[in-house]
Amino acid sequence: MAAKKKAKKKGKKKAAKKKKKVAKKKKVAKKKKVVKKKKKAAKKKTKRKPNAAFMKPVKPDAKLAAVVGASPIPRTVLTKKLWAYIKRKGLQDKKNKRMINADAALKAVFGKSSVNMFEMTKIVNKHVK
Repeated sequence: MAAKKKAKKKGKKKAAKKKKKVAKKKKVAKKKKVVKKKKKAAKKKTKRKPNAAFMKPVKPDAKLAAVVGASPIPRTVLTKKLWAYIKRKGLQDKKNKRMINADAALKAVFGKSSVNMFEMTKIVNKHVK
């Protein structure tokens, strides 16, 4: 009988320890939630404002005007029109998508038959005023 009583006491002590651990975990979890809520409230999403330099209309020269039009347009729109032309004519290389194979109109602008897409914007900037 004495052995049974000792076993019961040990069982009760273990149960009490488990309860304390669970209660401690709950407190820590609550603290973390409170901290997270404070951080969420601190962050505010703001809309990005477009850069005025990109929105300033530029006039393409005669060579570039054959591709995108002669009217003054912002650089962002100019790039969109250039990509639309490339996609419409299927000038992007099939294997290496970074390369653009120029047709007659683009060859006049680029000065060579094949151009890297990152190099393209650098070259096009020379053809705007």
